[in-house]
Amino acid sequence: MTLSTRVKTIAHWADGKAFAGSGDRTAPVTNPATGQVTGELALADVADARVVIDAAAAAYPAWRDTSLAKRTTILFAFRELLNARKGELAEIITSEHGKVVSDALGEVSRGQEVVEFACGIAHLLKGGMTENASTNVDVASIRQPLGVVGIISPFNFPAMVPMWFFPIAIAAGNTVVLKPSEKDPSAALWLAELWAEAGLPAGVFNVLQGDKVAVDELLTNPTVKAISFVGSTPIAQYVYSTGTLHGKRVQALGGAKNHAIVLPDADLDLAADAMVNAGFGSAGERCMAISACVAVGPIADDLVAKIADRAKGLKTGDGTRESDMGPLVTKAHRDRVASYVDAGEADGATIVVDGRGVTVDGEEDGFWLGPTLIDDVTPEMSVYTDEIFGPVLSVVRVSSYDEALNLINANPYGNGTAIFTNDGGAARRFQNEVEVGMIGINVPIPVPTAYYSFGGWKSSLFGDTHAHGTEGVHFFTRGKVVTTRWLDPSHGGINLGFPQND
Repeated sequence: MTLSTRVKTIAHWADGKAFAGSGDRTAPVTNPATGQVTGELALADVADARVVIDAAAAAYPAWRDTSLAKRTTILFAFRELLNARKGELAEIITSEHGKVVSDALGEVSRGQEVVEFACGIAHLLKGGMTENASTNVDVASIRQPLGVVGIISPFNFPAMVPMWFFPIAIAAGNTVVLKPSEKDPSAALWLAELWAEAGLPAGVFNVLQGDKVAVDELLTNPTVKAISFVGSTPIAQYVYSTGTLHGKRVQALGGAKNHAIVLPDADLDLAADAMVNAGFGSAGERCMAISACVAVGPIADDLVAKIADRAKGLKTGDGTRESDMGPLVTKAHRDRVASYVDAGEADGATIVVDGRGVTVDGEEDGFWLGPTLIDDVTPEMSVYTDEIFGPVLSVVRVSSYDEALNLINANPYGNGTAIFTNDGGAARRFQNEVEVGMIGINVPIPVPTAYYSFGGWKSSLFGDTHAHGTEGVHFFTRGKVVTTRWLDPSHGGINLGFPQND
């Protein structure tokens, strides 16, 4: 039996329908829990990419001129459909990414927050007006859409990360080309079908499947006016430099090395729970995961023991079953994460909980790596310096708050951080002094709600605009100022009917 008869073909989506494209390159999509190939992904060539981009361009004028009232009506319909059927999307995510279904449902719900925020975008799109700024002269400001925008999303959140961007872009009057990860591309197609069911006109939301060929066309094609990207820092740098070189507006969210400081006065049980949740949730494949626990002073031994006790109790297994943590997304990624544990051990760190030998009965070919806790990590070790993106939590021991703060501020990344303490003064000082974009006070994963903006500092963000919230609305629109003088008043006639939005 050939591959094409055993697995589904995963295609592009343009102009309201799926199409396989003309390219002859494909990539396998696997179920991480079994190692089984479940799909064959069509990888776009340049011609395919231009078909998708052109479909978005053709749909833009009519969508731009569609009234805000009608656009938000479609957003509300999409929100209702997503709420009713989010379980379907969660199962698709689990089947290709591996995270447990409850975690996938949480991902969808966090993405839906941005959909709901976009439903109220009218307030943020309205301009201002000054009457008689000069004699008989009025001045007004308006915000208008950009045109075709591209979204390049990572594998770890195949639904939530795209939803950080496309609800706002669409509500503002743009048309969208989404390039999902090759590792878990089916969620994007499900979302495209849901948009069509909600009444979104063909061509407003499109999906371009592919690899670097597709990315480069989005970055260089003059029809695409803006790019939103989330991924590793080296690729974020490339996306930002290439996109801006070609005159595009770019927001590129890069990698992370998130620290959590635990002060001596902290509730150690709360802190240990938080370290396990933030370090091993979604198998550590989160840009906001805590990967470095900074234990201050004499509490380190007790804290490590509490974390280890909890980590040993976690069940690793198929995300569709009763498991706490699923597999890693691919075998290559699993092996890469394990290599960092090997390196940490070779460098003299202490492996307190070792996930390298974890297996799951009946699914020996899955990409398994259990929760791993490493103590006595020092800043020069690769297990500390690099973004591992797996279920590996390193404990760095320091003697003081100042030493902990300096450690974080010296790191090239500045995405998220947290402090655990019962001292309000220490917490307030930390939020003022730490050089990181998102901060949690006794909150391990400080992802903001949709009406605030998401984004880090330093090498965790390229560009000056964060995702969603007010900054997201500004990213997907541009301002105009209109100065008006009318010499004669106009008369619109008589109409006693109640005024309506249309």
